Amino acid sequence: MMNGLLALPQWRSYFGQPSATILGTMNAMYPVGKMIGLLLVTFLSDRFGRRFPLRIGLPLLLFAAALQGSAQNVGWFIASRFLVGFGTSFIAQPSPILITELAYPLYRGRITGVYYSSNYLGTLIAAWVTYGTFRMNSNWSWRIPSILQATIPLIQLVGIWWIPESPRWLIAKGKHEQARKILEKHHAGGDQTSALVDFEMREIEASIRLEAQTLSETSYLDLIRTLPNLRRTFISMVVGVYAYWAGVGVITYYLTLVLNTIGITAVSTQTLLNALIAVMNFFTAVGSGLLVDRAGRRFLFMLSVSGMLIAFTTWTILSARFSLSQDKGLGKAVLGFIFIFSFFFQIAFSPLLIAYPIEIWPFTLRARGLTVSLFSTYSGLLIGLFVTPIGLRNIGWKYYIVFCVLLALLWLIVYFVFPETRGRTLEEINNVFETPVQDHDLELKHVPTVQQLDRVESKTT
Repeated sequence: MMNGLLALPQWRSYFGQPSATILGTMNAMYPVGKMIGLLLVTFLSDRFGRRFPLRIGLPLLLFAAALQGSAQNVGWFIASRFLVGFGTSFIAQPSPILITELAYPLYRGRITGVYYSSNYLGTLIAAWVTYGTFRMNSNWSWRIPSILQATIPLIQLVGIWWIPESPRWLIAKGKHEQARKILEKHHAGGDQTSALVDFEMREIEASIRLEAQTLSETSYLDLIRTLPNLRRTFISMVVGVYAYWAGVGVITYYLTLVLNTIGITAVSTQTLLNALIAVMNFFTAVGSGLLVDRAGRRFLFMLSVSGMLIAFTTWTILSARFSLSQDKGLGKAVLGFIFIFSFFFQIAFSPLLIAYPIEIWPFTLRARGLTVSLFSTYSGLLIGLFVTPIGLRNIGWKYYIVFCVLLALLWLIVYFVFPETRGRTLEEINNVFETPVQDHDLELKHVPTVQQLDRVESKTT
Protein backbone atom coordinates (compact mmCIF):
# COMPACT_ATOMS: atom_id res chain seq x y z
CA MET A 1 0.00 0.00 0.00
CA MET A 2 2.77 2.46 0.92
CA ASN A 3 4.51 1.71 -2.37
CA GLY A 4 1.30 2.58 -4.16
CA LEU A 5 0.74 5.76 -2.14
CA LEU A 6 4.29 6.97 -2.78
CA ALA A 7 3.60 6.75 -6.51
CA LEU A 8 0.36 8.78 -6.31
CA PRO A 9 0.73 12.50 -7.19
CA GLN A 10 -2.54 13.14 -5.30
CA TRP A 11 -1.00 11.74 -2.09
CA ARG A 12 2.32 13.56 -2.56
CA SER A 13 0.55 16.82 -3.30
CA TYR A 14 -1.82 16.56 -0.32
CA PHE A 15 1.09 16.07 2.10
CA GLY A 16 3.28 18.77 0.54
CA GLN A 17 5.73 16.65 -1.48
CA PRO A 18 7.27 14.94 1.58
CA SER A 19 11.07 14.88 1.76
CA ALA A 20 13.13 11.70 2.09
CA THR A 21 13.26 12.25 5.86
CA ILE A 22 9.47 12.61 6.12
CA LEU A 23 8.94 9.54 3.93
CA GLY A 24 11.31 7.59 6.16
CA THR A 25 9.42 8.75 9.26
CA MET A 26 6.05 7.81 7.77
CA ASN A 27 7.23 4.31 6.94
CA ALA A 28 9.24 3.92 10.15
CA MET A 29 6.29 4.63 12.44
CA TYR A 30 4.88 1.22 11.49
CA PRO A 31 7.77 -0.85 12.94
CA VAL A 32 8.16 1.60 15.84
CA GLY A 33 4.58 0.84 16.86
CA LYS A 34 5.25 -2.87 16.55
CA MET A 35 8.40 -2.69 18.69
CA ILE A 36 6.65 -0.82 21.49
CA GLY A 37 3.77 -3.29 21.50
CA LEU A 38 5.86 -6.46 21.39
CA LEU A 39 7.00 -6.74 25.01
CA LEU A 40 3.47 -6.18 26.31
CA VAL A 41 2.07 -8.73 23.85
CA THR A 42 4.62 -11.36 24.91
CA PHE A 43 3.53 -11.03 28.54
CA LEU A 44 -0.17 -11.20 27.64
CA SER A 45 0.33 -14.19 25.36
CA ASP A 46 2.14 -16.21 28.05
CA ARG A 47 -0.08 -15.08 30.92
CA PHE A 48 -3.59 -15.07 29.44
CA GLY A 49 -3.33 -17.29 26.39
CA ARG A 50 -2.50 -16.98 22.70
CA ARG A 51 -5.98 -15.67 21.77
CA PHE A 52 -6.19 -12.86 24.32
CA PRO A 53 -3.94 -10.31 22.52
CA LEU A 54 -5.89 -10.84 19.29
CA ARG A 55 -9.03 -9.51 20.97
CA ILE A 56 -7.17 -6.29 21.75
CA GLY A 57 -5.23 -5.86 18.51
CA LEU A 58 -8.01 -6.39 15.98
CA PRO A 59 -10.28 -3.54 17.23
CA LEU A 60 -7.18 -1.32 17.37
CA LEU A 61 -6.50 -2.04 13.70
CA LEU A 62 -10.05 -1.06 12.76
CA PHE A 63 -9.60 2.28 14.50
CA ALA A 64 -6.12 2.79 12.99
CA ALA A 65 -7.41 2.23 9.45
CA ALA A 66 -10.15 4.81 10.02
CA LEU A 67 -7.58 7.23 11.42
CA GLN A 68 -5.27 6.87 8.41
CA GLY A 69 -8.12 7.16 5.94
CA SER A 70 -9.25 10.43 7.53
CA ALA A 71 -5.75 11.96 7.94
CA GLN A 72 -5.71 15.76 7.50
CA ASN A 73 -1.98 16.43 7.74
CA VAL A 74 1.43 14.75 7.94
CA GLY A 75 1.37 14.42 11.74
CA TRP A 76 -2.05 12.76 11.62
CA PHE A 77 -0.89 10.30 8.96
CA ILE A 78 2.28 9.47 10.92
CA ALA A 79 0.23 8.86 14.08
CA SER A 80 -2.05 6.50 12.19
CA ARG A 81 0.93 4.51 10.86
CA PHE A 82 2.21 4.17 14.44
CA LEU A 83 -1.17 2.87 15.62
CA VAL A 84 -1.36 0.40 12.71
CA GLY A 85 2.02 -0.97 13.79
CA PHE A 86 1.08 -1.08 17.48
CA GLY A 87 -2.15 -2.96 16.74
CA THR A 88 -0.38 -5.32 14.36
CA SER A 89 2.04 -6.45 17.09
CA PHE A 90 -0.96 -7.86 18.98
CA ILE A 91 -1.67 -10.04 15.94
CA ALA A 92 1.80 -10.78 14.56
CA GLN A 93 3.25 -12.28 17.76
CA PRO A 94 0.54 -14.67 19.07
CA SER A 95 -1.06 -15.73 15.76
CA PRO A 96 1.79 -17.85 14.33
CA ILE A 97 2.44 -19.40 17.75
CA LEU A 98 -1.22 -20.34 18.10
CA ILE A 99 -1.30 -21.82 14.59
CA THR A 100 1.94 -23.76 15.17
CA GLU A 101 0.79 -25.18 18.50
CA LEU A 102 -2.64 -26.13 17.13
CA ALA A 103 -1.50 -27.69 13.86
CA TYR A 104 -1.78 -31.41 13.17
CA PRO A 105 1.82 -32.72 13.46
CA LEU A 106 2.03 -34.13 9.94
CA TYR A 107 1.01 -30.81 8.36
CA ARG A 108 2.57 -28.33 10.80
CA GLY A 109 5.39 -27.28 8.48
CA ARG A 110 3.12 -26.59 5.54
CA ILE A 111 0.44 -24.86 7.61
CA THR A 112 2.89 -22.51 9.31
CA GLY A 113 4.71 -21.97 6.01
CA VAL A 114 1.53 -20.92 4.24
CA TYR A 115 0.51 -18.79 7.25
CA TYR A 116 3.07 -16.04 6.70
CA SER A 117 2.93 -16.47 2.93
CA SER A 118 -0.70 -15.33 3.11
CA ASN A 119 0.77 -11.93 3.99
CA TYR A 120 1.01 -11.48 0.24
CA LEU A 121 -2.73 -11.81 -0.16
CA GLY A 122 -2.92 -8.53 1.74
CA THR A 123 -0.11 -7.11 -0.39
CA LEU A 124 -1.95 -8.23 -3.50
CA ILE A 125 -5.17 -6.52 -2.46
CA ALA A 126 -3.40 -3.31 -1.41
CA ALA A 127 -1.34 -3.08 -4.60
CA TRP A 128 -4.25 -3.64 -6.99
CA VAL A 129 -6.62 -1.36 -5.07
CA THR A 130 -4.04 1.43 -5.31
CA TYR A 131 -3.54 0.68 -9.00
CA GLY A 132 -7.28 1.07 -9.44
CA THR A 133 -7.68 4.27 -7.42
CA PHE A 134 -4.72 6.22 -8.86
CA ARG A 135 -7.02 7.32 -11.72
CA MET A 136 -9.30 9.14 -9.27
CA ASN A 137 -8.44 12.82 -9.38
CA SER A 138 -9.18 13.34 -5.69
CA ASN A 139 -7.91 12.46 -2.23
CA TRP A 140 -10.04 9.31 -2.30
CA SER A 141 -7.28 7.80 -4.46
CA TRP A 142 -5.27 7.28 -1.24
CA ARG A 143 -8.03 7.39 1.38
CA ILE A 144 -9.80 4.31 -0.05
CA PRO A 145 -6.71 2.01 0.21
CA SER A 146 -6.09 3.35 3.72
CA ILE A 147 -9.63 2.62 4.91
CA LEU A 148 -9.67 -0.82 3.27
CA GLN A 149 -6.88 -1.86 5.65
CA ALA A 150 -9.73 -2.61 8.06
CA THR A 151 -11.28 -5.30 5.84
CA ILE A 152 -9.19 -8.31 6.86
CA PRO A 153 -9.01 -7.39 10.58
CA LEU A 154 -12.81 -7.13 10.58
CA ILE A 155 -13.12 -10.66 9.17
CA GLN A 156 -10.58 -11.90 11.73
CA LEU A 157 -12.41 -10.20 14.58
CA VAL A 158 -15.57 -12.10 13.70
CA GLY A 159 -13.71 -15.41 13.34
CA ILE A 160 -11.50 -15.25 16.45
CA TRP A 161 -14.34 -16.42 18.70
CA TRP A 162 -14.37 -19.82 16.97
CA ILE A 163 -10.62 -20.46 17.20
CA PRO A 164 -9.53 -22.81 20.04
CA GLU A 165 -6.80 -22.00 22.54
CA SER A 166 -3.35 -23.54 22.23
CA PRO A 167 -3.39 -27.02 23.85
CA ARG A 168 0.25 -26.54 24.87
CA TRP A 169 -0.61 -23.32 26.73
CA LEU A 170 -3.54 -25.07 28.42
CA ILE A 171 -1.31 -27.96 29.55
CA ALA A 172 1.28 -25.50 30.87
CA LYS A 173 -1.50 -23.92 32.95
CA GLY A 174 -2.68 -27.28 34.28
CA LYS A 175 -5.81 -27.45 32.11
CA HIS A 176 -5.09 -30.93 30.74
CA GLU A 177 -8.69 -31.96 30.08
CA GLN A 178 -9.40 -28.87 27.99
CA ALA A 179 -6.23 -29.46 26.00
CA ARG A 180 -7.13 -33.09 25.40
CA LYS A 181 -10.61 -32.20 24.12
CA ILE A 182 -9.09 -29.76 21.62
CA LEU A 183 -6.62 -32.37 20.38
CA GLU A 184 -9.33 -35.01 20.16
CA LYS A 185 -11.57 -32.70 18.13
CA HIS A 186 -8.96 -31.29 15.75
CA HIS A 187 -6.39 -34.10 15.50
CA ALA A 188 -8.56 -37.21 15.89
CA GLY A 189 -12.00 -36.27 14.63
CA GLY A 190 -13.47 -36.51 18.14
CA ASP A 191 -12.06 -40.00 18.87
CA GLN A 192 -11.61 -40.12 22.67
CA THR A 193 -9.47 -43.27 22.44
CA SER A 194 -7.07 -41.90 19.80
CA ALA A 195 -3.53 -43.26 20.17
CA LEU A 196 -2.23 -40.12 18.45
CA VAL A 197 -3.80 -37.87 21.07
CA ASP A 198 -2.41 -40.11 23.85
CA PHE A 199 1.05 -39.77 22.34
CA GLU A 200 0.78 -35.99 21.87
CA MET A 201 -0.45 -35.46 25.43
CA ARG A 202 2.41 -37.51 26.91
CA GLU A 203 5.03 -35.81 24.76
CA ILE A 204 3.79 -32.28 25.47
CA GLU A 205 3.34 -32.92 29.20
CA ALA A 206 6.82 -34.45 29.52
CA SER A 207 8.45 -31.62 27.58
CA ILE A 208 6.74 -28.85 29.57
CA ARG A 209 7.46 -30.64 32.85
CA LEU A 210 11.16 -30.90 31.95
CA GLU A 211 11.30 -27.24 30.96
CA ALA A 212 9.64 -26.26 34.26
CA GLN A 213 12.28 -28.19 36.20
CA THR A 214 15.09 -26.54 34.24
CA LEU A 215 13.68 -22.99 34.38
CA SER A 216 12.30 -22.05 37.76
CA GLU A 217 11.44 -18.57 36.49
CA THR A 218 11.44 -17.76 32.80
CA SER A 219 13.13 -14.53 31.68
CA TYR A 220 14.77 -13.12 28.60
CA LEU A 221 18.17 -14.02 30.08
CA ASP A 222 17.29 -17.68 29.51
CA LEU A 223 17.61 -16.99 25.79
CA ILE A 224 21.39 -16.69 26.15
CA ARG A 225 22.20 -18.76 29.25
CA THR A 226 23.08 -21.98 27.41
CA LEU A 227 24.92 -22.62 24.14
CA PRO A 228 21.86 -24.20 22.45
CA ASN A 229 19.71 -21.22 23.41
CA LEU A 230 22.43 -18.80 22.35
CA ARG A 231 22.45 -20.48 18.95
CA ARG A 232 18.65 -20.30 18.76
CA THR A 233 18.79 -16.59 19.61
CA PHE A 234 21.41 -15.95 16.95
CA ILE A 235 19.35 -17.75 14.30
CA SER A 236 16.19 -15.89 15.34
CA MET A 237 17.96 -12.54 15.12
CA VAL A 238 19.56 -13.33 11.75
CA VAL A 239 16.25 -14.39 10.22
CA GLY A 240 14.59 -11.28 11.66
CA VAL A 241 17.20 -8.75 10.54
CA TYR A 242 17.39 -10.15 7.01
CA ALA A 243 13.64 -9.75 6.56
CA TYR A 244 14.63 -6.24 5.41
CA TRP A 245 18.39 -6.31 4.94
CA ALA A 246 18.36 -9.15 2.44
CA GLY A 247 17.34 -6.33 0.10
CA VAL A 248 13.63 -6.94 -0.27
CA GLY A 249 12.81 -3.89 1.86
CA VAL A 250 14.02 -1.69 -0.98
CA ILE A 251 11.35 -3.21 -3.22
CA THR A 252 8.65 -3.42 -0.58
CA TYR A 253 8.79 0.19 0.62
CA TYR A 254 10.69 2.18 -2.00
CA LEU A 255 10.00 0.56 -5.35
CA THR A 256 9.04 3.98 -6.70
CA LEU A 257 12.51 5.36 -5.91
CA VAL A 258 14.18 2.28 -7.42
CA LEU A 259 12.15 2.60 -10.62
CA ASN A 260 13.04 6.28 -10.83
CA THR A 261 16.74 5.32 -10.92
CA ILE A 262 16.19 3.22 -14.07
CA GLY A 263 14.03 5.71 -15.94
CA ILE A 264 10.57 4.25 -15.18
CA THR A 265 8.69 7.28 -13.86
CA ALA A 266 5.10 7.02 -15.16
CA VAL A 267 2.61 6.64 -12.29
CA SER A 268 0.53 4.08 -14.18
CA THR A 269 3.61 1.94 -14.88
CA GLN A 270 4.93 2.16 -11.33
CA THR A 271 1.64 1.19 -9.72
CA LEU A 272 1.13 -1.61 -12.26
CA LEU A 273 4.61 -3.05 -11.59
CA ASN A 274 3.96 -2.85 -7.85
CA ALA A 275 0.77 -4.86 -8.38
CA LEU A 276 2.43 -7.42 -10.68
CA ILE A 277 5.23 -8.05 -8.17
CA ALA A 278 2.53 -8.64 -5.55
CA VAL A 279 0.91 -11.29 -7.76
CA MET A 280 4.19 -13.11 -8.29
CA ASN A 281 5.09 -12.89 -4.60
CA PHE A 282 1.76 -14.35 -3.52
CA PHE A 283 1.93 -17.44 -5.72
CA THR A 284 5.63 -18.03 -5.07
CA ALA A 285 5.25 -17.66 -1.31
CA VAL A 286 2.25 -20.01 -1.06
CA GLY A 287 3.92 -22.56 -3.34
CA SER A 288 7.09 -22.50 -1.24
CA GLY A 289 5.05 -22.81 1.93
CA LEU A 290 3.56 -26.04 0.64
CA LEU A 291 7.05 -27.41 -0.07
CA VAL A 292 8.74 -26.80 3.29
CA ASP A 293 8.33 -30.42 4.45
CA ARG A 294 9.26 -31.98 1.12
CA ALA A 295 12.27 -29.76 0.36
CA GLY A 296 13.37 -29.03 3.94
CA ARG A 297 14.02 -25.73 5.69
CA ARG A 298 17.78 -25.69 5.21
CA PHE A 299 17.58 -26.43 1.47
CA LEU A 300 15.04 -23.64 0.91
CA PHE A 301 17.21 -21.16 2.80
CA MET A 302 20.32 -22.11 0.80
CA LEU A 303 18.47 -21.93 -2.52
CA SER A 304 16.86 -18.61 -1.60
CA VAL A 305 20.04 -16.89 -0.44
CA SER A 306 22.09 -18.18 -3.39
CA GLY A 307 19.50 -16.91 -5.86
CA MET A 308 19.17 -13.55 -4.12
CA LEU A 309 22.94 -13.03 -4.05
CA ILE A 310 23.31 -13.71 -7.78
CA ALA A 311 20.25 -11.63 -8.70
CA PHE A 312 21.14 -8.63 -6.54
CA THR A 313 24.75 -8.60 -7.71
CA THR A 314 23.58 -8.61 -11.33
CA TRP A 315 20.97 -5.95 -10.54
CA THR A 316 23.73 -3.76 -9.06
CA ILE A 317 26.05 -4.17 -12.05
CA LEU A 318 23.29 -3.39 -14.54
CA SER A 319 22.22 -0.33 -12.51
CA ALA A 320 25.78 0.95 -12.56
CA ARG A 321 25.94 0.60 -16.34
CA PHE A 322 22.54 2.25 -16.75
CA SER A 323 23.69 5.25 -14.73
CA LEU A 324 26.48 5.79 -17.28
CA SER A 325 24.64 5.09 -20.52
CA GLN A 326 20.93 5.69 -19.72
CA ASP A 327 20.25 2.74 -22.04
CA LYS A 328 16.56 1.82 -21.74
CA GLY A 329 17.41 -1.81 -22.46
CA LEU A 330 19.59 -1.92 -19.37
CA GLY A 331 16.75 -0.38 -17.37
CA LYS A 332 14.42 -3.16 -18.49
CA ALA A 333 17.09 -5.75 -17.57
CA VAL A 334 17.30 -4.26 -14.07
CA LEU A 335 13.53 -4.55 -13.81
CA GLY A 336 13.77 -8.23 -14.76
CA PHE A 337 16.28 -8.91 -12.01
CA ILE A 338 14.10 -7.09 -9.49
CA PHE A 339 11.42 -9.70 -10.24
CA ILE A 340 13.99 -12.56 -10.10
CA PHE A 341 15.37 -11.33 -6.77
CA SER A 342 11.89 -11.04 -5.29
CA PHE A 343 11.09 -14.58 -6.49
CA PHE A 344 14.09 -16.05 -4.67
CA PHE A 345 13.32 -14.07 -1.50
CA GLN A 346 9.84 -15.60 -1.34
CA ILE A 347 11.21 -19.15 -1.62
CA ALA A 348 12.43 -19.19 1.99
CA PHE A 349 11.74 -15.95 3.80
CA SER A 350 8.00 -15.88 3.26
CA PRO A 351 7.20 -19.39 4.54
CA LEU A 352 10.01 -19.52 7.13
CA LEU A 353 10.45 -15.97 8.40
CA ILE A 354 8.07 -16.72 11.27
CA ALA A 355 7.74 -20.51 11.16
CA TYR A 356 11.45 -21.30 11.58
CA PRO A 357 12.10 -19.13 14.67
CA ILE A 358 8.93 -20.49 16.29
CA GLU A 359 9.70 -24.17 15.86
CA ILE A 360 13.33 -24.01 17.05
CA TRP A 361 12.29 -22.77 20.51
CA PRO A 362 10.87 -24.95 23.33
CA PHE A 363 7.40 -24.07 24.61
CA THR A 364 8.54 -22.15 27.71
CA LEU A 365 10.69 -19.76 25.66
CA ARG A 366 8.75 -19.81 22.40
CA ALA A 367 6.94 -16.49 22.87
CA ARG A 368 10.13 -14.73 23.96
CA GLY A 369 12.14 -16.32 21.17
CA LEU A 370 9.66 -15.14 18.55
CA THR A 371 9.64 -11.70 20.16
CA VAL A 372 13.42 -11.51 19.72
CA SER A 373 13.04 -12.43 16.05
CA LEU A 374 10.23 -9.94 15.47
CA PHE A 375 12.07 -7.23 17.39
CA SER A 376 15.09 -7.85 15.15
CA THR A 377 12.84 -7.60 12.10
CA TYR A 378 11.33 -4.31 13.21
CA SER A 379 14.70 -2.88 14.30
CA GLY A 380 16.23 -3.72 10.93
CA LEU A 381 13.16 -2.35 9.19
CA LEU A 382 13.26 0.85 11.24
CA ILE A 383 16.89 1.55 10.35
CA GLY A 384 16.36 0.59 6.71
CA LEU A 385 13.30 2.79 6.28
CA PHE A 386 15.27 5.86 7.35
CA VAL A 387 18.49 5.01 5.53
CA THR A 388 17.20 3.65 2.21
CA PRO A 389 15.48 6.75 0.75
CA ILE A 390 18.48 8.89 1.69
CA GLY A 391 20.93 6.33 0.27
CA LEU A 392 19.03 5.91 -3.00
CA ARG A 393 18.73 9.64 -3.56
CA ASN A 394 22.32 10.49 -2.62
CA ILE A 395 24.41 7.63 -4.05
CA GLY A 396 21.94 5.76 -6.27
CA TRP A 397 23.01 2.29 -7.37
CA LYS A 398 26.10 2.29 -5.10
CA TYR A 399 23.76 1.79 -2.14
CA TYR A 400 22.98 -1.70 -3.51
CA ILE A 401 26.54 -2.85 -2.76
CA VAL A 402 25.62 -2.97 0.94
CA PHE A 403 23.02 -5.65 0.24
CA CYS A 404 25.40 -7.69 -1.93
CA VAL A 405 27.88 -7.88 0.95
CA LEU A 406 25.17 -8.71 3.48
CA LEU A 407 23.79 -11.50 1.29
CA ALA A 408 27.24 -13.07 0.95
CA LEU A 409 27.52 -13.03 4.76
CA LEU A 410 24.05 -14.57 5.10
CA TRP A 411 25.02 -17.43 2.77
CA LEU A 412 27.89 -18.35 5.12
CA ILE A 413 25.67 -18.10 8.23
CA VAL A 414 22.97 -20.34 6.76
CA TYR A 415 25.50 -22.91 5.57
CA PHE A 416 27.34 -23.23 8.90
CA VAL A 417 24.66 -22.46 11.51
CA PHE A 418 21.12 -23.27 10.32
CA PRO A 419 19.98 -26.85 11.13
CA GLU A 420 17.33 -28.93 9.38
CA THR A 421 14.17 -29.37 11.46
CA ARG A 422 11.72 -31.17 9.18
CA GLY A 423 10.28 -34.54 10.16
CA ARG A 424 10.12 -33.78 13.90
CA THR A 425 7.43 -32.70 16.33
CA LEU A 426 7.87 -29.39 18.14
CA GLU A 427 9.07 -31.26 21.21
CA GLU A 428 11.59 -33.35 19.26
CA ILE A 429 13.17 -30.31 17.60
CA ASN A 430 14.74 -29.50 20.99
CA ASN A 431 17.10 -32.44 20.42
CA VAL A 432 18.41 -30.91 17.19
CA PHE A 433 20.27 -28.24 19.10
CA GLU A 434 22.08 -30.75 21.27
CA THR A 435 23.94 -32.33 18.31
CA PRO A 436 26.57 -31.00 15.87
CA VAL A 437 25.29 -29.04 12.88
CA GLN A 438 26.76 -31.47 10.36
CA ASP A 439 24.49 -34.22 11.69
CA HIS A 440 21.33 -32.25 10.99
CA ASP A 441 21.25 -33.08 7.30
CA LEU A 442 20.33 -36.69 8.06
CA GLU A 443 16.80 -37.31 6.82
CA LEU A 444 14.62 -38.36 9.76
CA LYS A 445 11.16 -39.57 8.84
CA HIS A 446 8.79 -38.94 11.73
CA VAL A 447 5.22 -39.09 10.53
CA PRO A 448 2.93 -39.12 13.57
CA THR A 449 0.16 -41.38 12.30
CA VAL A 450 -1.62 -44.01 14.37
CA GLN A 451 0.08 -46.81 12.43
CA GLN A 452 3.55 -45.52 13.30
CA LEU A 453 3.05 -44.48 16.91
CA ASP A 454 4.74 -47.55 18.39
CA ARG A 455 7.94 -46.84 16.48
CA VAL A 456 7.80 -43.12 17.22
CA GLU A 457 7.15 -43.67 20.94
CA SER A 458 10.03 -46.12 21.29
CA LYS A 459 12.37 -43.69 19.52
CA THR A 460 11.26 -40.82 21.75
CA THR A 461 11.68 -42.92 24.88
